Amino acid sequence: MGDHYREFGTWLREQFPFRVQKISVDAGFSCPNRDGRIGSGGCVYCDNRTFNPVYCDPRKGIAEQLADGKQFFARKYPDMKYLAYFQAFTNTYAPTDRLRHLYEEALQTEDVVGIVIGTRPDCVSDALLDYLEELNQRTLLIMEYGVESANDETLKRIHRGHDFACAADIVRKTRSRGIITGIHLILGLPGEDEEESLRQAPLIAALHADIVKIHQMQVIRGTQLAEFFQERPFKIYTVDEYIQLIANYIRFLPPEMILERFVSQSPADKLIAPRWGLKNYQFTHRLNKYLEEKGIYQGDLFQEERAGRI
Repeated sequence: MGDHYREFGTWLREQFPFRVQKISVDAGFSCPNRDGRIGSGGCVYCDNRTFNPVYCDPRKGIAEQLADGKQFFARKYPDMKYLAYFQAFTNTYAPTDRLRHLYEEALQTEDVVGIVIGTRPDCVSDALLDYLEELNQRTLLIMEYGVESANDETLKRIHRGHDFACAADIVRKTRSRGIITGIHLILGLPGEDEEESLRQAPLIAALHADIVKIHQMQVIRGTQLAEFFQERPFKIYTVDEYIQLIANYIRFLPPEMILERFVSQSPADKLIAPRWGLKNYQFTHRLNKYLEEKGIYQGDLFQEERAGRI
């Protein structure tokens, strides 16, 4: 189901005549918010181990990780094709020549039909965009930027290291090159209630990103956020509260925006809160049921003149 919003899986099936699956690779990058260039310790909520699959290992080359990932998925879908997903840390945080080598290695791997690059808004140069614009002529390319919030006070509070204007600028620049542009958001960040999230929704709409990934705020063991949460607990949504928030949020987004996900699932042994006990597909089923019951559709409150173009 997904009739009430433009769903990523449906869009992806429209791009290819075969089944396509992302394979995450860890190219061994760091982050300027960790290595001291703009900060140390990273964002307060960050623990990359919570989403790195078992087959990801930066000690292996890109081709070897992709081969392991293909083996992982091929048992279920032997005719699968793949998108190489550079996911861990900041995947443009290196000289353009090195990045070109890594991306091209991925694309030379058999059955890899595209590439997804996850990065920060402040780590993409014009020289890299020049190369990516050329690469985009040869393969499916998705640039995915961690925006997280449209509130600069929140971005400071979580030690993000950039402001919302920085994110708006790089999304505009990337889209102007004809590159499919995705953004990542977190709802429920410390200091942001439902009202604040819905205030931001038109600002996010104004980015006119092609793809949006959203997930709930998760408190992960061993992070700075876990310490803050222990000392001064902040609001964590129940699953029903979060479903209501997502339903109201997507009403302000343009109907053509592709919505890739609404929830993330961290390993149970690392997760402090929220502990909903739902698989991602179970959450999506409940969300779709709520949208159906309430008659809510993506974009039914979207106003072009209100969102404008940042």
